[in-house]
This record gives sequence, structure tokens and C-alpha cells, in this order.
Amino acid sequence: MHYWYRLLGLTGGVALFWAAQELSAVAASPQPSDATAVPTSMTLAQATTIITDVAIATEGDQVELQFTATAPLENATVIQRAATTEITIPNASVTQAEILQEFAPESGLEQIEIRNQADNSVQILIRNGDRQIQTQLITTATGLTLNIEPVLVSTDEDNIEAFELVVTDAEQPYNPRSATTATGLETDLRDIPQSVEVIPQAVLQDRNVTELGEALETSGSIVSSGGRGTSVFGPGFLICGFAAEESVFRDGIETFSLAALDTNDIERVEVLKGPASVLFGQGDPGGVINLVSKEPLAEPFFGIDAAIGSFANYRGNLDLSDALTEDGAARYRLNFSYSNFGSFRDLVDGERVVVSPRLSFDLSEATSLDVYGQYAYTRETIDEGIPFTASGPVDVPRSRFVGEDFGEFSEKRFNLGYDLNHEVNENFSLKHQLQFLQYRPRRYAPLYTSFDETTGNVDRLEYFAGGSYQRFFTNIEAIAKFETGSIKHQVLGGVEYRNTLEQPEFQFSNDYTPINVFDPVYTGIPYAIAPEFFRDDTINTVGVYIQDQIEFSPQFKALAGLRYDFVEQLRSTQDLGGPRNEFFQSDEALSPRLGVVYQPIEPISLYASYSKSFEPTFGTSRDPDGMNFEPERGRQWEVGVKADLSDRLSFTAAAFDIRKQNVIVRDGAFNGFQTGEQTSRGLEFNLNGALTPGWNVTAAYTLLDAFVSKEDINPNLEGNQLPNVPQNQFSLWTTYDIQQGALEGLGFGLGFFYVGDRPGNIDNEFTLPSYFRTDAAIYYRRDNWRAQLNFENLFDTEYFTAADEFQFATPGAPFAVTAKFAVDF
Repeated sequence: MHYWYRLLGLTGGVALFWAAQELSAVAASPQPSDATAVPTSMTLAQATTIITDVAIATEGDQVELQFTATAPLENATVIQRAATTEITIPNASVTQAEILQEFAPESGLEQIEIRNQADNSVQILIRNGDRQIQTQLITTATGLTLNIEPVLVSTDEDNIEAFELVVTDAEQPYNPRSATTATGLETDLRDIPQSVEVIPQAVLQDRNVTELGEALETSGSIVSSGGRGTSVFGPGFLICGFAAEESVFRDGIETFSLAALDTNDIERVEVLKGPASVLFGQGDPGGVINLVSKEPLAEPFFGIDAAIGSFANYRGNLDLSDALTEDGAARYRLNFSYSNFGSFRDLVDGERVVVSPRLSFDLSEATSLDVYGQYAYTRETIDEGIPFTASGPVDVPRSRFVGEDFGEFSEKRFNLGYDLNHEVNENFSLKHQLQFLQYRPRRYAPLYTSFDETTGNVDRLEYFAGGSYQRFFTNIEAIAKFETGSIKHQVLGGVEYRNTLEQPEFQFSNDYTPINVFDPVYTGIPYAIAPEFFRDDTINTVGVYIQDQIEFSPQFKALAGLRYDFVEQLRSTQDLGGPRNEFFQSDEALSPRLGVVYQPIEPISLYASYSKSFEPTFGTSRDPDGMNFEPERGRQWEVGVKADLSDRLSFTAAAFDIRKQNVIVRDGAFNGFQTGEQTSRGLEFNLNGALTPGWNVTAAYTLLDAFVSKEDINPNLEGNQLPNVPQNQFSLWTTYDIQQGALEGLGFGLGFFYVGDRPGNIDNEFTLPSYFRTDAAIYYRRDNWRAQLNFENLFDTEYFTAADEFQFATPGAPFAVTAKFAVDF
């Protein structure tokens, strides 16, 4: 294994030297030699300019685009590359319905695409193939004129084909068309043979989402598994019935936090359903959640918002971005967020600070470097919820708290990393990533151990957990495009290395004063911190993977991938004053993925896929013979259809069967028998986009059967439903914006969230009842500012989100209102 460490360390060193050389070149030159950025004005427009019409004219080998708008279109920038030209018009929006026109001018252009961007700009993408072109931007009183003139025209008449002018319909904020999570590359959703869901920025804003858990409420097949502040993995989620404990990523790199993850600095959330080990390595078979960060902008941007809500909730966000150089080759973005939150739960409160800086450098036309970091601090009261019995929750107010107000979870988390990209040529590129992450959680509170239904007493113990956790990640990838005959390939291959260091400490032996759930008397007496159990763990992982996106024809495509992982665990445990016990375990696995897509007509994709996953068992676990356990394995079969019902509205239907094998059945804290199998099979339907101009919708329905399919040691568990997993789940969030007239800018939102009955634990001893929650919103947009009111649980439904194995469940929040005001400059 030491060979891998040296190889990857050398790779990182070479990459850093390479980046330093490129940076030196940029510092010595006022602008890149092969890319130009041409500002049409130095004055930033404050309000959004509406492009009401796009007209095209051709004369010989020249093309002219005329944009008619409500005001002059200023500050446009042009970036010219070998095969494409990108023109960005800031503070603008296209409202003309989609048009498709084909021409065959002597310029031989392949395509011109005009589309709205998430950062409130319009992008014109010119695919000029092997033709070199010159562009000229002329600002007019009513818009903009773009002249395109070829410098060198190919004499090969076979290459002169019709090209398309595509004007994307008015903003489609609820209907993302592509994602990076499934393939590691920007890929159209309809070309991916697996279920992928994208939660875009518009949905996050309209729902006033502040945490990842809230963002995922509109996603099908995902529910909470509880664990806030007390879980080993923090706020937990279940994807298709399986835990997502090590399945949350940020920009493709696994991220860890025992605290809730803030959403202020992310552009969107992408969810890949089913096993994903080919690109992401070890993990459970339910799927992965990938947070996509906000990128630096070339134009000045200043966004600020403030919110105040029920239960003494306060929040402020700041978003800054601009170019650092005149040509825009260096850019920055800084996101800052502060939250101070109360709760409907007695004595519960908290606060969170998140700072996320990011720098982007175009070192040359072919090379770019992103450097980023994040610091997050969280503090909140530890709250384990309300006791449950076989007949339901105990009869107490949902505000009833049976902990202590000094019981607190806190965490300081820091990461730093970079992405380095280099295009060798238009068909071959390289990518190198490196990231260091450290988090220091502290959990200090009396925890529940048992509940007496007769007396109402809750037994508690003195609990503390602290220590340091570190994660190091690095990889190098190559992307190649080529053809074998008429078959097109896009191959991604890479090698990655992960190193995990954990040094936690715990105390959990002493009892704490019990408390009565019906008549709580809080002691308010902290106890001494005296750790008694220690761990010192090192985990090294090396993964090698290759993937090929194959296009046999425009109608028939395939995706094939294979990954090899080697995981080495060296763990130790030690009781205070006792000997150190060491455990060593190594595992290896091959994880394949194969999928096919058939498009009988352009708007419809039919797909089928097979994929596998693996997850090493915890290195201190042993079977009755003292032997290591095999890794847990997952596999999935999936079929589905993806359809563009219109140019604004998309629909996906999927049927899947997931099996998780080698599940350990515990007979103690760590040991047990590896005889279990769990199955999740179901149907999922998603609808995203606009029903009419101004009327947006995102909806999901899941029918899921997740159960214990095999259990030799405890046959009574066979057939039991998996905990916290509903058989039926439905969500609908829809908004309508008035498009014209005196009330233009006024909008309304309405949301419905249904979660069916769920067993509270694996023994199915109690059941969490189903619930139907209604949310709503009203907002007003005007120029560069926005005011909104969000209403959660409009009809004050009483419900529970998740339960733990000790028969305590987390109550959902009652009716609450949040007022928010935001302005962008």
C-alpha cells in the first residue's frame, strides 16, 4: 500500500508545481493569451433587463442576432475558445418562447444556443466547430446586436451542415436538464440510465430552505432517520430505505458533519438513487446526496438577506462575488451565514456560523484552478424527543423536553481544498482534486436509556463524547473523447486515495438523575467530564475506476463502469487504565455498473441499469469465531422512463429492486452474525418544471416496500419493515408568479407533504403515525429585491419525523411563520 501513498503524494506535488507555474504566468501577463473577455460597459445594471425578442439574419457567411429588450443590454462578456464562444449578458432574462430554426450558411456554425442562467444572466453559446469566428457586440437603445463573422471557412463542403438557433424558453428554474453526480461529468438527465433528482436553487429560495434536511423534503424516497446532535453521523437520512451515513458529498467529495449542513453556499442538491460505488466508493446501496457549491462570478454581485421567524429564529446571509482582474481571469466568491434559532421545544436553542470563501483562476485558455475552504461552527441543545409506546406517543405536549438545558452539542468544522483542470486538447483533459477536512464534535448531555410506561420515569446516564476527526482526499482523473467507427465514447478514468484519522473519547457508565415525562423536574446540575473509553483509528482507501459513456447512435446509448477499492483499517480501543487493544482489517471489492438508454423519439428515454455497492464493516467487529466480517454488499436492478412532456416540463418514472446483503445481526455492542439481508423495492415518480408561464411545480411520489428479507439467527425479524421507512410518500411544491399588470412580481407558493405509517424500530414494536403537512408562501419580487413570507405546517398538524431504537421519537414543528427580505446589487 505504501506505493499508492507515494504515487498520489507525488501527483499532488506535481499538480501544485504546475499550478504555481501557471499562476506565475498569469501574474506576468495582463490577460490570458488565448481567451478574451470583452466588457461592453463598466456600469453594472441593477435591475433585470427582459429580452422580449430574438431575431436572426444571415447574409453569405455572416450571421447577425438582434436582441430586443426593455433596456440596453450592457456588461456583456465574450470568451472565445477553440471550438466554442461563450457570451454572457448579466442581469438579463429571455422571455421569448422556445424557437428552433435551421440554417446552412457558409459559416458552417453547428449551433447557437441562448439560455437563462441561475445567476440571473443570459448565456449565448456558439458552437463553431473547426471554424474560427470573430464576434462584435453593439449595444443599442433597445437591446443588443451580435455580429458573427468567420475568419477561416473550411473548404470541405461535407462539413457544412445545417446549424440550429435555440432560444431556451423563459426561465426554467424548476426543470434542470443536466447533472454531474451520476457520471462525474455534466450529462443530460435523459441520457443517464439511473434515477437522478436535482433540487435547484429556485426551489431552495422559494421554500426558504436553510438546512439539507429541509431541502430533501421535496425529493422522493428520502426521509429522516433522526439522530440530530446525538448520532454518530449527525442528522441522518434514509434513501430508498437505507441509511445514508457515508453518502453525503460536496462537489463529488465525501463530506462529514455531526451538525446539520447549511445550504446558504450551495447552488443545488443532486440525488443519485441506488448503488453508486463506481464513482463514490464505499457506501450504502440507497444512493448518494451531492451538494453543488456556488461558483465565483465574473461580474460584481452583492446579495444580502435577513429573516426572522417564529420561536425566536433569526438568520442573516451574505453572498459576495466579483472579478479580481480586469479580464475576469481571477474571480472570488464569499458566502457568510449566521443563524440563531429557538424552538417550539422547551429549553432548546442553538446557533450556527458558516463562512465559505472560493477563488477561481483561469490560468490559461486550457487550465483553471479553484481554491476553496469552509469554516462552520454549530451549537445546539441536545434533544432526544418524546417517548413512544406500542399504542403511540405518550400524552404530553409536543413541547415537552426531558433532557437538561446544559446538555449541548457543538462542532467546529474546517476544510480546505482545490480543483485543478487542464484541457490537453478538445478531446482529452485532466483533473486533480485535493481536500483536507477536520471536525471536532462535542456531545455532553444526560441521554435516555429506558422508559417506564407505568410511572413515566425516564432513566438517564452521564454521557460525553469528544475528540478529533480528520479526512484527507486526493485524486486524479482523465477524460477522453474518441470514436471507434461510428460509435462515440466519453471515457472517464481515475485513481483516488482517502485517509481517515479518528481519535474519539467517551464516557457513559454513570447514571444521572431520572426525570418524569409527565411532571419533569430539571436538576440543572452539570456533571464532571471524565472520559473512560478511547479509540484511535486509521483508515486508508485506494480506489481505481473507469467509466465509458457510449453513443451507438442518437437513439441508443450506454453507460458502463467498473471500480476496484482496497480498504485498510487499523483501529484500537482502550478503557481508562486498561491495555490497548488493536484490530486490523483489510477488504477489497469490485463494483460494476451497466446501463442502457433507448430514445424512440427525442423527448422520451427508456432505460435499464444494474449497479453494485460495498461497505466495509467496522474494524472492531468480530463474528463468534473471532474472525473479521465480510463487507456489506448492495445491488440494484432499475428500469424507467424519462419524458419531456413539453419544453418546460419533465417526468420520470422508475421501478427498482435493491438488496443489501451480509447485514450483521448484533448480539452485543460490536459482535454478531453476518446472516441478514434487507430488500427495498418500489416505484418512484417525479414531475418537475412549469405547467404554464409563471406556474412552477416539483412533485414526487414513492411506493416502497423495505423489509428484512433474510434472517437466520432471529427468524422473527424476517418480513419486518425497516425502521422509519414509509410505504407511501408524496410531496408537491408549486408556485405561481403573476406575469403582468399592476400585480406583476407577486407570487404564491403551496406545498403538500405526506409520509405514511412507519415502524419505529427493526422489531416493529411501535409505529409512527402517518401525517399530511401543508406549507405555503407569499412573496413579491421587484427589480433587485424580494420580500417573502413562508408558512410551515399551515394547519398545525401534530406529527413525528423519526424514531430511535430506544423508543423515542422527534416531534415535527407546529405552525410557524418566517419573514425574509433579500436584495441583490
